[in-house]
Amino acid sequence: MKTFITRSILGIFFGSFLALVTILAVIYIGDKEMLDAAILGKNALGTMFCGWFFTVTPLLFENERLTLPVQTTLHFLSVTALYFIVAFIIGWIPFTMKGFIGMLLIFIAFYSIIWLSFYAYFRKQAEKLNEELRGL
Repeated sequence: MKTFITRSILGIFFGSFLALVTILAVIYIGDKEMLDAAILGKNALGTMFCGWFFTVTPLLFENERLTLPVQTTLHFLSVTALYFIVAFIIGWIPFTMKGFIGMLLIFIAFYSIIWLSFYAYFRKQAEKLNEELRGL
């Protein structure tokens, strides 16, 4: 439970940081002097919620009773469902079949790249640990 709370706080803070960076980019790069408070608030809350669930859902990978394919499937389904619900409600993705399929393909591509990167990293770490254990 302590890990869940810690990750929740970190995720919300990270989402808040991303929202702030985005707001500042819109103001300075987009040359906007006035922002719509309702749109700003909705997007900031959506970003904070995404930050939360993207930091909490990896806890699935720490459940040793589940196999890696089951962990990956549960993680993928949970983050996909949560992201698309938020993205459709806020308006980040147009609520059309074309918008959904296009964003789903992009989401799968990014998810795959990130998953493979983490897999390669942790596999390398396991090899290093095993090498050290053999040296004892």
